[in-house]
Amino acid sequence: MAEVSNRKVVLRRYVTGYPTEDDFEVVAGTARLAVPPGMAAAAVLVKNLYLSCDAWMRGRMSGGVLTVANDFVLGEAMTNFGVAKVVDSTHPGFLAGDLVWGMSGWEEYTLVADDPAAAFVKINHPDLPLSYYTGVLGMSGLTAYAGLFEVCKPAKGDRVFVSAASGAVGQVVGQLAKLAGCYVVGSVGSDEKVSLLKTRFGFDDAINYKAEADIEAALRRRFPEGIDAYFDNVGGATLDAALACMRLRGRVAVCGMVSQYNLRPEEEDGGGVRMRNLACIVAKRVRMEGFNVVDYLADGAYYRRFEEEMAGHLRDGRVVYVEDVAEGLESAPAALVGIFRGRNVGRQLVVVARE
Repeated sequence: MAEVSNRKVVLRRYVTGYPTEDDFEVVAGTARLAVPPGMAAAAVLVKNLYLSCDAWMRGRMSGGVLTVANDFVLGEAMTNFGVAKVVDSTHPGFLAGDLVWGMSGWEEYTLVADDPAAAFVKINHPDLPLSYYTGVLGMSGLTAYAGLFEVCKPAKGDRVFVSAASGAVGQVVGQLAKLAGCYVVGSVGSDEKVSLLKTRFGFDDAINYKAEADIEAALRRRFPEGIDAYFDNVGGATLDAALACMRLRGRVAVCGMVSQYNLRPEEEDGGGVRMRNLACIVAKRVRMEGFNVVDYLADGAYYRRFEEEMAGHLRDGRVVYVEDVAEGLESAPAALVGIFRGRNVGRQLVVVARE
C-alpha cells in the first residue's frame, strides 16, 4: 500500500516559563491510508483538518508539574481537540468519509485504536464551518455553555464579568449571558479587542486591563452595584480584583488560570500577585467552583442539546464567532506560543488540510 506524508508536531523538551517555538519541532514521517490488518481492537484512521490551540495544553508541557492530563510524550505527536475526516475504520460506529471532532494528533493522519468512540464525536451540522467544531460547537463552546449555565447560573438582569473575553471561550460566554438578559463586561488585553467585544459580540462594556493601573477600580466603575457572576479564565490579579467586587451570594466559575501557567519556580508565590481578597468569599457568601468540560462532554445527551442550541444561535446570528487562523501544520508552534502572549484575536486554530 502506498505511503503518504505524515508530518507531526512534537515537544522537544519540557518547559519552564513561557514556551517558545524552539520547544517544538515539525518532524517528517509517513502513514499508510488504512487501518493495519490484525489489530486486536477496532480502530479508526483520520485525516486531520483543523487543530485547536488551547491554553490548557501548557500544563501538558511541564513534566508533571502543572497538568490536568498526562504530559505530552517528548518526540511523539502532541494531541488536542481537532476536526478530522475518517479515512478508514474497523469500528462499527464510524465509516470512511465521516466528519468528526475530538482528541486527535498534531499530525496529518492519526490512528486511534484506544476506544475511538470515546475520542471522537460525529459532526451533525456540516453545513456550518467545520472549523467551528474546534471552538464554538466543540470543546470551547461547551466549556462556555456549561460553565455559565451550570456554575454561574445567571438570571435575567444579573451583572456578569468575563475575563479573557475575546478568546475561544470568553467570546461565547459573553454572548450567551447577553441572550440570558444579563449586563456583561469583559476584560481583554488591547484596545482592538475592547472594540471587538462591544461591536461584534454585543458586550455592554469592556476593559483593556493592560491600560488600567487599578483593575479593581476599573471594575467598580463598570459594576457600581457589584458583580453577580464572574467567569474566570485568568486567575491572578483579575480574580483578586473581581472577588472584592462580588455581590452577596455571587458565583465564580473557575475555568482556567492562564496568568499562572507560565510562572517560573521562583515566581510560584503567585507571580508577584498577593491574593488580598479571598476573605470576601466568606463575608459575601460567594460560591467559587472549578469545573472541567470533560465531565459534560462525557454526557452525550448534554452535548447534543448544547450542539443543537448553539447551531441554532449561529444560524440565526444570535451568536457570532471570531477565529484566528494559521495555515499549515508548520505554523502550529508559533500559533500555540502566541496564545500565551495574547497575540491571537478569537479562537486560535491551525488548518492542516481543507478536506
